Amino acid sequence: MDRVKIGCNYVKQPFWKVILGVPLIYLPIITTVPFVVMGVFLIKTHLKNVGGMNIKSYWDFVPDWVSHRYVNAEQPTIDLPWYQPAHYRFFWVLNCKHYCPLSVALFRYTTYLVMIVENWWCPFAHDKKQDYAEAAIDKSFWHVHPEELKKLDPADRLNPIWNEKGKP
Repeated sequence: MDRVKIGCNYVKQPFWKVILGVPLIYLPIITTVPFVVMGVFLIKTHLKNVGGMNIKSYWDFVPDWVSHRYVNAEQPTIDLPWYQPAHYRFFWVLNCKHYCPLSVALFRYTTYLVMIVENWWCPFAHDKKQDYAEAAIDKSFWHVHPEELKKLDPADRLNPIWNEKGKP
């Protein structure tokens, strides 16, 4: 697996770039989360209106609070003279226990819902489709219409990601 290179380059960055980069952690979340939440609501409504059941909830993607290694009393802090909030445990608790896992969960949940939509409406294989197995469904739109099912390639007709009776 190729790793993203960041730690080896961080210490080489000019101070002004690091200072400029810090607020860029939050701006994308602040600007996208309202739209992503609205999208999640719309996608879930769509899925329920076409008959979707047993759809995981957002909370299935959020790690259990007890699984976090640190609690407030022992949360590590860092002494950055130029960024005072970093000195306080509540700053790291907010970031590490709330911002990071809740944000990642929101985007993972959105991806999961979109994969369900894709499996329902588009049961056609491509080289990344096996990654959609996390959002496997019982039957695709094409599988509930026998006359349309005949149009599918046999591999698509029998794919277990969108046909629970398909071949593994």
